[in-house]
Amino acid sequence: MNTTGATQFLIQTLFDLYAYIVLARVLLQAVRADFYNPISQFVVKATEPLLKPLHRILPLRPVDVGGLLVFFLVVMIKLGLLNFMASKSSPSVASWVIGSFINGFALVLAFYTYAIFMQVILSWIQPGSYNPLSLLLHQLTEPLMAPVRRIVPAAGGIDWAPMVVLLILTALRILFNLT
Repeated sequence: MNTTGATQFLIQTLFDLYAYIVLARVLLQAVRADFYNPISQFVVKATEPLLKPLHRILPLRPVDVGGLLVFFLVVMIKLGLLNFMASKSSPSVASWVIGSFINGFALVLAFYTYAIFMQVILSWIQPGSYNPLSLLLHQLTEPLMAPVRRIVPAAGGIDWAPMVVLLILTALRILFNLT
C-alpha cells in the first residue's frame, strides 16, 4: 500500500481547498462583492477564525493584507509538510519562501481558470437566470474580462472574453512552468 502518496494527496487537496477559500475572501473583498450572498457567507464563516485576529492588527484597505498573509501561510505549511514527507528534511528558508510564492501564484491562476470555466458552464445550463454562484463568479472574473471585452468584442452573440482570458492564464502557467 502506498499510504504516503495518499496522505500527500489529502494534505495537498485539503490545504489547496482552504487556500482557495481564503483567496476567494480576499478577492471578494477586493471586488466589493455581495457579502449577503450565501456563498460569500460560507467563505466568511470558513475564514473568520484565522482572519478576525489579524484584521484587528492589519488593514483591510485597499487589499486585505491579513487574508493574503493567511493565504501565503497556508501555502507555506502545505509545502513544508509535503517536502518533509517526501524527503524527511526541511528546505532552506529562501527556497521554501520562493516555492510558496510560486505555488501561491499557481493557485491564483488555477482559481481564476476554475472560476471562468464554472461561469461558462453555468451560462450554458441556465443562461440569464439568477444564481448566487453565477453572480459571485461574474463579480470575481469581471476585472479580468472587462479589459478583454473592450479589445475583443462579442461576435455572433458569442462572448469571446472567457476564451481569451483562459488562453492568457494558460500561457502564464506555461511561461512560469506551473503546469
